Amino acid sequence: MVKKILFIGFVLMISTIQLKAQYAKTDSTYKRWFVGSSLFVLANFVSDDNPPNYGQLNLGYRITGKDVISFELKTWKYAWPIGIPWGKSFEAEGEGFPGYIRDYGFAFAYQRFLWKGLFAEVNVTNFFQSFVDKSGKKVGNGFQIFNTYRAGYHIKLFKDRFFIQPSIAVTHRPYHTKMPDSFKQVDDKWPKFFFFEPNLQFGFNF
Repeated sequence: MVKKILFIGFVLMISTIQLKAQYAKTDSTYKRWFVGSSLFVLANFVSDDNPPNYGQLNLGYRITGKDVISFELKTWKYAWPIGIPWGKSFEAEGEGFPGYIRDYGFAFAYQRFLWKGLFAEVNVTNFFQSFVDKSGKKVGNGFQIFNTYRAGYHIKLFKDRFFIQPSIAVTHRPYHTKMPDSFKQVDDKWPKFFFFEPNLQFGFNF
């Protein structure tokens, strides 16, 4: 399921990458505020044994035509370590946690336009965690900092009322508190980085 959603995002990114969109330095008429989310929310509607129960809401502000900041609210759950790379071990039987982790958090992001619609972004999320075993019992709490380093393309739609942003990212967990031992033993097998994560953000300008 996760693979399918991420693949859709990747295909959309490739199919739209040649479109042009840019906010000029001297343009004072563009809408500075926007709200948005991620295509990954669609994964909630796909029948699967690993539903993410994902939610995201973004509120952003364009400081200049090239500099953007945003605040995001996020929640999701996952039953496999985030560091498992693409391949045979990704969401494979026997590689998962003895239950799942539920995250609730908020993020701050900075985005910089580099050329036309091409941008780079740093996103820092603070997640408060609940560890739940296979019986549905909470066995611990935690906290982690989850960073996303993203490169993508901004595409204006419908006279700039809407936009989409296909991107590829590297995610990184630079800090997290101690996990319950049964979760830690599984998580320690994998790196704190995940490479080549496709995504598609979308939003409404106002």
